[in-house]
Amino acid sequence: MPLYTIYHNPRCSQSRQTLELLNERGIDPEVVDYLTAPLSTQALQTLSQKLRVSVVDMMRTKEQVFKELELGDTGVTDDQLLQAISQNPILLERPIVVCGDRAVIGRPPENVLELI
Repeated sequence: MPLYTIYHNPRCSQSRQTLELLNERGIDPEVVDYLTAPLSTQALQTLSQKLRVSVVDMMRTKEQVFKELELGDTGVTDDQLLQAISQNPILLERPIVVCGDRAVIGRPPENVLELI
């Protein structure tokens, strides 16, 4: 069986539902609490590639810190966005489930069914 990883925030209902959905299907993923173990910029870049989305599309743009850091301004580079997520992990959209070279954002949780 392929190995799955979930970038999880246990305080987030969508994240908990996604983990439960995986468990109901017999999948016991590696659970990474990215808030307590922030990802490096390289790991985030790889995650963006697996998601097949731009860096900003894997960010929580409504978070206050996104506005405070003016990350929505034109001219902000992907490298700056990756650095911001690494330093402020709350900016990472959640949950993200990875299987091999593919990943999906579990919003809604049923999105993860694409990986199964």
